Amino acid sequence: MHADDCVFCQIIRGRLPASYAYADEEVVAFMDLRPLTPGHLLVVPREHASGLMDLDEAGGLHVWLVAHRLARALRHTKLRCEGVNLLVADGAVAGQQVFHAHLHVIPRFEADGVRIGTEAPDGERAALDSAAAAVRAGLRRLAVVESD
Repeated sequence: MHADDCVFCQIIRGRLPASYAYADEEVVAFMDLRPLTPGHLLVVPREHASGLMDLDEAGGLHVWLVAHRLARALRHTKLRCEGVNLLVADGAVAGQQVFHAHLHVIPRFEADGVRIGTEAPDGERAALDSAAAAVRAGLRRLAVVESD
């Protein structure tokens, strides 16, 4: 299923141009139209999924596999690549701008001018333990939902 107003679905269907680096039956990878650095790729599942909640685990694994392969391949190109960021923005508050799940593969090099993230102080152990317990509870609830 494709969303008619989704720019990535339009690219996948050939209605909008893209500079493809990779394609298979499940995903495509093309150059980001607004690259943070030369070689900035997007790995996008062919089937529309607005975000991670809509992307099945097998699809997510394949997106990651392809991104991993592309990140390794970037180091064997003429593009500057001394490191790589793999980035997912899931939801508007996380900075997602195109609501079709995708993974950024961003080649990095010294003084590239890209800043991602903020410095954070060490967490307090009690708060970290509480957050870990919340995640474990979420995993249990997810298992129940997925078994229904």
